[in-house]
Amino acid sequence: MNPQQLTLALSKGRIFEETLPMLEAAGIRVLEDPEKSRKLILATNDPHLRVIIVRASDVPTYVQYGAADFGVAGKDVLLEHGGAGLYQPIDLAIAACRMSVAVSQGFDYDYAVRQGARLRVATKYTEIARQHFASKGVHIDLIKLYGSMELAPLVGLSDVIVDLVSTGNTLVANHLVEVEKIMDISSRLVVNQAALKLKRERLQPLLHAFSAAVALAAESAKCSAPSQLMQSMQKMQKEL
Repeated sequence: MNPQQLTLALSKGRIFEETLPMLEAAGIRVLEDPEKSRKLILATNDPHLRVIIVRASDVPTYVQYGAADFGVAGKDVLLEHGGAGLYQPIDLAIAACRMSVAVSQGFDYDYAVRQGARLRVATKYTEIARQHFASKGVHIDLIKLYGSMELAPLVGLSDVIVDLVSTGNTLVANHLVEVEKIMDISSRLVVNQAALKLKRERLQPLLHAFSAAVALAAESAKCSAPSQLMQSMQKMQKEL
């Protein structure tokens, strides 16, 4: 393999889709769609840059051990991983959501916490849950799950769940209530520390392009906010 070739680790889905415009801002186009191709290594229009498709939870590991030079991973994944061996220069502000505590309708979470009850917590994010409840002085029993988290309190497996929430529609559909936000989550650019030294000349323009794309998106959001507010006010006036 070309020692100057760069490898970018991405996961399928929202992160991949929201990273593409940032790559395009740097003049990089991925030549195949991972949703349509079975390939796990995708070429780009830059012969010195390739994209590998991995599970979201594996992105930090590929970057940490140098199998990828850089990647994009959610804050939730990085906190669970620990972040060892990773440089995290940029919060890309994409794939935004929140990590929250949710319970079945009718479960008095605040009362249980005040009474010092020992809670059974079902989650994929055991480190985040452990640290959160420890900071509140709440004793918990952690139940590690990998999916369908909303089912756990409905069938009596747990008292609460800790999971990512975007719109909250899945919680509502399963008669759950979001009772506490732990933190906001977004995706970050992560870089292998050795690659940052050895391939700085190749990496630096890409890092600058990502930073510029984030700044431009933030500026666009600021400019569109007054317009969105005006549209909301006009809609309210029509309804009145």
